Amino acid sequence: MTAPHRDPLVWLPAALMSGTALLCLVSLLTGAGAVTPAQSLDYLLGGTDPQAATVIQSLRLPRTLAALLVGTALGGAGCLLQAMTRNPLAETGLLGINAGAALAVVVGIAFTGAATGCAYLGWAFGGALLGSGCVLALSHAGGGNTPLRLILAGVALGSTFHGLSATILLADQQSYDQFRYWTMGTLSGTSGALVWQVWPAVAAALALSLVLLRPLAALLLGDDSARALGHRPGLVRLGVATAVTLAAGGAVALAGPIAFLGLLAAHAGRAVAGPELRRQFLLAALAGAAILLAADIAARVVVRPFEAPASVLVALIGAPFMVWIVRAGRGPLGAGASRS
Repeated sequence: MTAPHRDPLVWLPAALMSGTALLCLVSLLTGAGAVTPAQSLDYLLGGTDPQAATVIQSLRLPRTLAALLVGTALGGAGCLLQAMTRNPLAETGLLGINAGAALAVVVGIAFTGAATGCAYLGWAFGGALLGSGCVLALSHAGGGNTPLRLILAGVALGSTFHGLSATILLADQQSYDQFRYWTMGTLSGTSGALVWQVWPAVAAALALSLVLLRPLAALLLGDDSARALGHRPGLVRLGVATAVTLAAGGAVALAGPIAFLGLLAAHAGRAVAGPELRRQFLLAALAGAAILLAADIAARVVVRPFEAPASVLVALIGAPFMVWIVRAGRGPLGAGASRS
């Protein structure tokens, strides 16, 4: 039997939280503004340097909070979505969320002149809600709401949204240039006001997720087993889709479409937690926050004095980890899964 202090389910969440706290500190000490890490640390310890105060409070702190919020939201959403669809490759783009948000931002830029962070936030969040709503409606049409119906509806509508976005952008070069910056997936330019506007949606999504984890775990045994335990599969899937939409919609609205993070964080949680869904969710949310923080810190320093998109760094950090999961036989994509 594994000794308790060696059980990764005991020490890994604490280690992830400690590592995330350390990354938050590094994020506050580095980045935008002509303020050195020593000056930043002095301010955090009680200093009164006005330049450091301005840089940390207006640039670095909102960005750090946004990374925590977006990473937690996408990590948790990826875990829920993979459990609901029973598809280890599922991520937030599957329900048309990213494509719906992108189409709405394109419409906002091309037809209303949207050009600010608050404008992008409103259009992206509305588009994410509309996209997932259309997917849910289409998946319910003509029968019950099953994982396969959700996947097919999401793929079909996502492709349609992408096509409409491309059509609008090809007709307007200026809109294309604006949209290209937003769609890179970056936390640069995040303000405290945007974080304040998004966090209620993400908090509501996480609260709803915690309520749904138990019935969703029962649903993994099959619809008949879930009904025998007193749960309603269709209602559970609707609730999960709502939680995923709120979480991923808020994240996309705040930072743009950051692909791969939900997939990566969900697999990281499953590789350690095994089949227990509540532990998977906790570890996926923590891993998402830590990965995005690390990627955002790296994005500020790898091409100084410029910045790289955080989404690119997420892929560079995450790809080797995913390869390790597959080669080590951990999770549903590993060798162990192929033998089961």
